[in-house]
Amino acid sequence: MKLKKLLSLTLAGVISASLLVGCSNQSGEDKTIKVGASPTPHAEILEVAKPLLEKQGYSLEVVEFDDYVLPNTSLAEGDLDANYFQHIPYLEQMNSEKDLKLTYTAKVHIEPMGIYSEKHKSLDEIKDGAKIAVPNDATNEARALQLLAKNGIIEVADKELITAKDITKNPKNVEIVEVDAASVPSSLADVDFAVINTNYALNVNLNPTKDALAIESSDSPYVNILACREDNKDSEKVKALTEALNSDEVKSFIEEKYDGSIVPTF
Repeated sequence: MKLKKLLSLTLAGVISASLLVGCSNQSGEDKTIKVGASPTPHAEILEVAKPLLEKQGYSLEVVEFDDYVLPNTSLAEGDLDANYFQHIPYLEQMNSEKDLKLTYTAKVHIEPMGIYSEKHKSLDEIKDGAKIAVPNDATNEARALQLLAKNGIIEVADKELITAKDITKNPKNVEIVEVDAASVPSSLADVDFAVINTNYALNVNLNPTKDALAIESSDSPYVNILACREDNKDSEKVKALTEALNSDEVKSFIEEKYDGSIVPTF
């Protein structure tokens, strides 16, 4: 009887310990926030949010992506709790194309798109037949073409999403070279000008406010956001992350670190 009792107590202890470990692991998972981000500046900004979230008991895991598609599909499939790399028009485009059912909470910053060149010091030097590289995704190509139009290089149709086919006047006969957004900086040696997203410009040590020959105005509608799924928008994790990304600490970091090349919107 004593042996049976001892075995029973031992077994009960093992089961209790297993349950405790299981609960502990589950709790740990519940307190981990997994966010997809571009390396610069998004992942850098998220690092500032980490200690703020730790004070609330959350661990922030940042997964870096070098493209604009996987962060959204990974989020939609549940591999991420949120992502931070894109602006609103791009999110809306991806939702429409892939039926992802994604939304957003925080508006964090604006990254003004700029026109750069390794061969010319001014847009006035543009020659007939010049090659200009632009991002090839729908929203960023439209954004790049609008910037070229604003600077008098081309004229475009009056609509939101435009491609090179929507150029209505091209007095310099420029050739638009469509390139994956992440690869536009590496195309600089092969073209006369390139229109580059700020995050990719910063990756190659180009400062929009110092190195760009022309830049978007500060009232650009392309605000970078914290995206999430519609079904987890009101979760405690997303609420905590939203608060952290709209904190005074993050605002000060953006202003001091990027010296005007990235502008907080809160």
